[in-house]
Amino acid sequence: MKKLMTPDYWRKILPGLMVAAIVATSAQFLSEHYGAPAMLMAILLGIALNFLSEEARTAPGIEVAARGVLRLGVAILGLRISAAMFLDLGPALLALVAAGVVLTIAVGIAAAPLFGQDRRFGFLTGGAVAICGASAALALAALLPKGEKAERDLVFAVVGVTVLSTFAMIFYPMLAATIGLDQRLTGVFLGATIHDVAQVVGAGFSVSVETGEVATLVKLIRVAMLAPVVLVAAVVLRGATGPDRPPVLPGFVIGFLVLATLNSVLALPVWLTESAAAVSRAALLMAIAAVGMKTSLPRLMRVGGAAMALLLLETTFLAVLVLVGLHVLA
Repeated sequence: MKKLMTPDYWRKILPGLMVAAIVATSAQFLSEHYGAPAMLMAILLGIALNFLSEEARTAPGIEVAARGVLRLGVAILGLRISAAMFLDLGPALLALVAAGVVLTIAVGIAAAPLFGQDRRFGFLTGGAVAICGASAALALAALLPKGEKAERDLVFAVVGVTVLSTFAMIFYPMLAATIGLDQRLTGVFLGATIHDVAQVVGAGFSVSVETGEVATLVKLIRVAMLAPVVLVAAVVLRGATGPDRPPVLPGFVIGFLVLATLNSVLALPVWLTESAAAVSRAALLMAIAAVGMKTSLPRLMRVGGAAMALLLLETTFLAVLVLVGLHVLA
């Protein structure tokens, strides 16, 4: 903490932080004016600026953005979660959403070796598909041991889930209409299966206001499951990674839980929760831009088509599971 207060420390990290902020702002501009997913734009722009992660003036700040700013963004997500969300959905649909998260992660871990990947990669991609896309990938990657492949795998997971989420935003509403789901069940399906929050909102409100509201609620419940998943993963990894093992409860998860509890017991003003959402998104955009800058494109290409096939399997499994569950509950 003392190090954070010294002028020398801030002079050291400020150039890299400013670069990450500029890339994030550029990505947001492209998203707002051309409809491109902001997370995808941030990571692609970051990859194009990979050389800055090796520049002495910018490397320290880029490292802080990729780790510290990431944890801040995930923690602030807690202000979007409340206990009332779980009560509004009902026990049956809540159980279906929870089962989708748990089983999709399990499928990712179990299937990863079949696609030439290790189980940590399966956990990373399964969690990204099951919970909340790029945000979940960033949070889960913060737990995994650092290695030569760690940042490459994270970038691949973010790019992959963002692309698949964009396709899902377009095709899932048509699929729901084809199989005859009503507006509420369509919202549950979209919220329980599409990876990123922005694409869930886009898909839901393209159908109707009711569908959009239900889809957003279900999606935020999936976001809330990030905390228990990270907690369980931290406990497991603590016993498996030797002296570099993570704490039982990472600080950013504690922050997430505290803010979610605060939002559950107090009637927080709308402006505060909306501002928190904006700050969280900005922090995550900065983090993913920094991760992109730390990633070499040739190394990223080595992940291969089999890894993309694993992501597609996880996505398909989640969609089929939710559709079967809705059919049983209907």
